[in-house]
Amino acid sequence: MLAKGSAPWIMALIALCILAAIAHIITYWPYMGSVAILGLALLIFFVFFFRDPERELEHCCSSMTAPADGKVVDIRGRKVCIFMNVHNVHVNRAPLTGKVISMEHKKGGYMPAFHKDSERNERTHTLIDTEHGIVEVVQIAGTIARRIVSYVQVGDQMDRGQRFGMIRFGSRVDVTVPENFDILCKKGDKVTAGMTIIARKQNGSEYAQDIENS
Repeated sequence: MLAKGSAPWIMALIALCILAAIAHIITYWPYMGSVAILGLALLIFFVFFFRDPERELEHCCSSMTAPADGKVVDIRGRKVCIFMNVHNVHVNRAPLTGKVISMEHKKGGYMPAFHKDSERNERTHTLIDTEHGIVEVVQIAGTIARRIVSYVQVGDQMDRGQRFGMIRFGSRVDVTVPENFDILCKKGDKVTAGMTIIARKQNGSEYAQDIENS
């Protein structure tokens, strides 16, 4: 399955490959064959990059799952920062069940997403009203990324693990953890969106079941 919002990129490369191949056959220009091969290589990469696999998700209100695939690069107080490399799935998922109450897109630069100054980059702040309080998820564009794609809008209700957006190419996602949750992940951990439990509610009765399912 390909990520929502990836069709224009895929179709453009398919068209490029076809046109370059036709031009090579008709004109015998060697460089057109090279263009077709390059386009095919990019097409294979984009299909890999924009993949969006289905995942078996457990619906639970006492634990918080990672909003992105990748590596935990920092934990700042209640904020968990996850860096997504080019080989990671770039579709982001809701860390907790709740209602989208605010979405704000801010323009900015394109520092490497793992850099501490990347908070000045282009980014989208999404506030989710959960039964445990307001949770903020920040999608931060990286060096190559130039577009943050949102799948939801203000007023939408989301289940934990539901897809809510995508960042193209290398990027980062920061998420705030409610005060009544214990953070379970640590710097350097690899996490999977919608599946890896990064925090649990203090004395949450469903925690043992979550650990077993994860």
